[in-house]
Amino acid sequence: MPFIANSEADRQAMLATVGVSSVEELFTDIPASKRFPKLDLPQGLSELEITRELESMAAKNVTASTCAWFLGAGAYNHFIPAAVGAIASRGEFLTAYTPYQPEVSQGTLQAIFEYQSMAAELLGMEVVNASHYDGATALAEAVLMAFNQGGSRKKVFLPETLHPEYKAVIGTYFAAFDVIMAEYQGGPANAAPDADTCCVVASYPDFQGEIHDLKAGADRAHTAGALFVVHADPIMCAILKSPGELGADIVTAEGQVLGNAMNFGGPWLGMMGATAKLMRKMPGRIVGQAQDHEGRRGFVLTLTAREQHIRREKAVSNICSNQGLVMLQACVYMALMGKRGLQQVAGLCWNKAHYAATEIGKVPGFKVRKGEFFKEFVVSTPIPAAEITQKLSRRCIVPGLALSKYDPGRTHELLVCVTEMSTKAQIELLVTGLAEATK
Repeated sequence: MPFIANSEADRQAMLATVGVSSVEELFTDIPASKRFPKLDLPQGLSELEITRELESMAAKNVTASTCAWFLGAGAYNHFIPAAVGAIASRGEFLTAYTPYQPEVSQGTLQAIFEYQSMAAELLGMEVVNASHYDGATALAEAVLMAFNQGGSRKKVFLPETLHPEYKAVIGTYFAAFDVIMAEYQGGPANAAPDADTCCVVASYPDFQGEIHDLKAGADRAHTAGALFVVHADPIMCAILKSPGELGADIVTAEGQVLGNAMNFGGPWLGMMGATAKLMRKMPGRIVGQAQDHEGRRGFVLTLTAREQHIRREKAVSNICSNQGLVMLQACVYMALMGKRGLQQVAGLCWNKAHYAATEIGKVPGFKVRKGEFFKEFVVSTPIPAAEITQKLSRRCIVPGLALSKYDPGRTHELLVCVTEMSTKAQIELLVTGLAEATK
């Protein structure tokens, strides 16, 4: 938006309106000695000098684009086509806000509708909302939704290998609820839901990248009368069966992987989908397609169970938000990539990760845990993993996450992530670096 300066006549009119004769008179309540204190600041720098100083400071940052990057654990380095940012940064989108007035918000509403349609197909759900702050809050909202749906059922089954930070967010959500949080090991088929269980939660894949059988877990949950909630990687859903196909009632995901940068942890995009049966229990907004009296296609807010629209105590959720710009970028990314493009990205992640795991497994002292995995895998290390990450970071290699960060007992385990952005040369550099770090 261009800056429009106020003329002298404008200023005088505003001063007259508030009943003063000058700008100085506006500040008469502030003692004169306090209005312009002397500041002990160094001599100012020119634009050229300050640019060089800032660039020098920025160069100290370690980023995914300036080194060999194998860190994942919830934030993933994926390629973002230039068109995503170019389209999302258009003024029509940047200045758009909550579409409370559909007659003047058709562009925003259509973008949300298109996003919901593509996300629903990807996750295998009948309906997808828009949206949540991030994957962790989306999953917590899904568990809360199942809890509210469960009546007297008070038990929630979580996978032991759910992201530790997701567990913490769920714990915060339920701090004031009478709920029993139980954990199970391995896949959701190992959970033991009973008549007191409102839902069984599964990760697809789990925090360690491992892929478990969802169908058996869904069957066990449904037999016990519980809902089956799945937190999925949207990229992986492009090549494997969707959670919806495997029996999920509610699916959540982190949309950062769909055309959004890691951004040092946010803003991100919490995705949520559900079956039509649960549609009215979902938090967030759902945009629908309609026709006007002349038969022209239009878009409306179909369901908006938010605190702005109904009494707070009856709202489905009090914090869900339409992450508009982040959602838009995910929408543009999915439209640009299409079904085949997403499959190619997922295929590259799969093949490169398995190649890296095979090569690392050849290094003396290093072992890769067996099992089916996507993008991430756990490596057992001969020396503490934290020591390895420190050594390799000096060589501009970020080898992964030392799992001792979340579990002090797992000192010799490294979580390695490989995406389509990892080149063969970088993978070979990682393998060489791991071998040399133990000498």
